[in-house]
Amino acid sequence: MEINLVSDTVTKPTPEMLRYMFQAQVGDDVYKQDPTVIALEAKVAAMFGMEAALFFPSGTMANQAAIKLHTQPGEQLIADQWAHVYNYEGGGVSFNSGVSCCLLEGNRGMITAEQVAGAINPPAFYHSPLTSLVCVENTTNKGGGACYDFEEFIKIKQVCVANNLKFHLDGARIWNALVATNDNPAAYGKVFDTISVCLSKGLGAPIGSLLVSDEATINRALRVRKMLGGGMRQVGYLAAAGLYALEHHIERLTEDHRRAKELAAVLEQCNWVEKVAPVETNILIFSVRKGLNEQLLIEKLKERNIYISAMGSGKLRIVTHLDYREVMHSYVLETLERIAVK
Repeated sequence: MEINLVSDTVTKPTPEMLRYMFQAQVGDDVYKQDPTVIALEAKVAAMFGMEAALFFPSGTMANQAAIKLHTQPGEQLIADQWAHVYNYEGGGVSFNSGVSCCLLEGNRGMITAEQVAGAINPPAFYHSPLTSLVCVENTTNKGGGACYDFEEFIKIKQVCVANNLKFHLDGARIWNALVATNDNPAAYGKVFDTISVCLSKGLGAPIGSLLVSDEATINRALRVRKMLGGGMRQVGYLAAAGLYALEHHIERLTEDHRRAKELAAVLEQCNWVEKVAPVETNILIFSVRKGLNEQLLIEKLKERNIYISAMGSGKLRIVTHLDYREVMHSYVLETLERIAVK
């Protein structure tokens, strides 16, 4: 029994999801004629209280499209130093949009309105890039699944409005944040200009993200998606997986959160662990004791068919997900309690 806790992207469709996919009505989505894609886009837009949505093959492409929509070459966006759009999207910010990043040192990947206000370049000072966009991430990946306080989003939005900036949310794990905080997704639509949401992480769909915004912006996004090579044909089979996941896999995220917290509690008692970061959702980040090679722990866990990932500098990451069942969880808890690392 292999237990893969490297990421929540490793899940496979459930039998019920596969049956739903096989039964999907499809058409050519490049011509906007796929009824299942249209239904998914309408559902997600309505959930966030926004006018329209567009289906993308990946969250990275959805984020990159948003950045392209909100900026011009030579301009600058503001984000946390751990932001996915900067660290894990292949330099797409510069390659696709010709934009630079002003990176802030936030708290567990979360920045404040005060920090944003202090990072905006004076518009009349033509020696520096024109600040045009703020990007935030909820939950934060490198921040260990941390969730923003929604009031901070409102404050950042006020700064954006006052300075004529656009506001984009990388919502790769927005479903985890919504479950953990009990926030209303429709409230997000009143704050952000664009939101990317992912279906292939916590919700367990095999592929897919959506960009949500007003109708005019999504019409522009359709052209950007085409330029990025994101047009797909009978993609309703994949959109059906997203529809099924939205109906059946949101509330169960509480199980992933519970298991991550239980793993954290055990790790806090291990003498080979230096520090365990606070756990709010399904991502657990911890550091091994100074002088200890984290690769040694990874190998010891591999010998017991448990797979986790290294983040460098002694940090390790565990991510709980749909395919991580209770019987696996019991085994991992027991293994962590018994394992010895010198």
